[in-house]
Amino acid sequence: MTNEKKTLRSHKSYGPKDKDGFIHRSWMKSQGFPSDVFDGRPVIGICNTWSELTPCNAGLRDVAEHVKRGVWEAGGLPVEFPAMSLGETQMRPTAMLFRNLLAMEVEESIRGNPIDAVVLLGGCDKTTPGQVMGAASVDLPTMVVSTGPMLNGKFRGRDIGSGTDVWKFSEAVRGGKMSLDEFMSAESGMSRTPGTCMTMGSASTMACLMEAMGVALPFNATAPAVDARRRRNAHETGRLIVDMARKDIRLSTIMTRKAFENAIRVLAAIGGSTNAVLHLLAFAGRLGVPLELEDFDHLSADVPLLVDLQPSGKFLMEDMHYAGGLPAVMKELTPLLHGDAPTVWGQPIGESFASAECFNREVIHTMAEPANPVSGIWVLRGNLCPKGAVLKPSAASPSLFTHRGRAVVFETIEDLRARIDDPALEVDANSILVLKGCGPQGYPGMPEVGNMPLPRKLLEAGVRDMLRISDARMSGTAFGTVVLHVAPESQTGGPLAMVRNGDEILFDGPNRKLELLVSPEELAARTASWQKAPPPQKYSRGYYRLYVEHVMQADRGCDLDFLTGGSGSIVDRESH
Repeated sequence: MTNEKKTLRSHKSYGPKDKDGFIHRSWMKSQGFPSDVFDGRPVIGICNTWSELTPCNAGLRDVAEHVKRGVWEAGGLPVEFPAMSLGETQMRPTAMLFRNLLAMEVEESIRGNPIDAVVLLGGCDKTTPGQVMGAASVDLPTMVVSTGPMLNGKFRGRDIGSGTDVWKFSEAVRGGKMSLDEFMSAESGMSRTPGTCMTMGSASTMACLMEAMGVALPFNATAPAVDARRRRNAHETGRLIVDMARKDIRLSTIMTRKAFENAIRVLAAIGGSTNAVLHLLAFAGRLGVPLELEDFDHLSADVPLLVDLQPSGKFLMEDMHYAGGLPAVMKELTPLLHGDAPTVWGQPIGESFASAECFNREVIHTMAEPANPVSGIWVLRGNLCPKGAVLKPSAASPSLFTHRGRAVVFETIEDLRARIDDPALEVDANSILVLKGCGPQGYPGMPEVGNMPLPRKLLEAGVRDMLRISDARMSGTAFGTVVLHVAPESQTGGPLAMVRNGDEILFDGPNRKLELLVSPEELAARTASWQKAPPPQKYSRGYYRLYVEHVMQADRGCDLDFLTGGSGSIVDRESH
């Protein structure tokens, strides 16, 4: 730690002995702050997405208090402020619709207020991404403290996982393998404590990536939400962010290209969520770091699955923590990582995990004996997805890695729900389910519905997986042979909009191909016909309209086109 004095950003508000300084200090003193806290010490913003509507983040009030302890101890002034909380399990039509709104709020809250650095408190799937996007555009010293995962779910003497077992149990009920009473009795045992999904869903994935990129302290990702280590981590973050503010260690100096490459390789090793593709692309766009969709494929091509965790395996986040956490995973990945990538704590990332140990090789495997030799993100190309599509092979069925079948098309999510269990539906195990209208503009917001339910009659016949294709996302807790993020989306007239019932589709995963097997002439004719009567714009006001008019496609991270890049931290004009 350093005690050096320097003029900080907050001094412009709290330093002057004039009318404006009087206003800024006096109104802050109404909260009980003594005069000497405005002596030029770092002012640390604590951006908190706590909300009772976001159960994942329900423990963040307590976490914030521990951050404050560390800030006070290190000689800073902590000031907590709220930000829109995006509850993945509660918000309609999808939390992803509002990720960019949260990013705008965080960006302007940081820019407009007299703070020198910020600690981001989030956890639920879109809260951390939205916060980091906003902070990246301002580029002050920044750290992340995640909510932490729930304790393992319990049901009839065994562990169950958030999301992953919901999908399994739901299909079992629909297939006649589980009673409704059994299904309902699992409900209370699945979510037993505050915290995020304890599977490797989007929340745990992003917490891991924040740690891997050096903007969150070791064990940020895996320490359970109710574990004392979570509070110690928060306290240590509070101390460290004060030193970062004094030294002006900005987010852009930590989240470098090397950090992104490390994150993508860690994403593969942990079997992380496909949602991370969108968020990392959005981060890079804010920071000006060159990153393309293909990077996710070629950077993860030689990375096997090391963590045997649901949905790609069997264990849960609590088990990963006890096995050694992310430091143990990164140590195993050492030959593939940039060990010299910077961290907020000042030590190169490689040195921070050099002494890490693994205590359970059933959970965290070695490179020589991985949990699955196939992992990472497959980035597909072809006439059905000219701007790309993704698939998570570690959660898919190898028997479907190469597949040719006839399309069973659902034009909307309502169409899917109305017909998927119809006994008259013309579908068999070889069919390919195709869902339209679920992209960024089409839904809007690109919901987590890509892991479509299988037709009931096929479930009853014992079918457990089918190839599914859509412009939607799926939860990181979900599984199956599911092609996602098809770009351009159907709402904009992408080739997905032209697929008809009975069309043959070829999926060749090893060669990264996704092809609609119709002639170029036929595809052009269908496109011309579609362009004569495109879907009408459904939204005429508010954020929905702003989002639909400006959201970019999945291959660009679904940020708003006018939000790429940064605003910086300088605001010259006074408020009075």
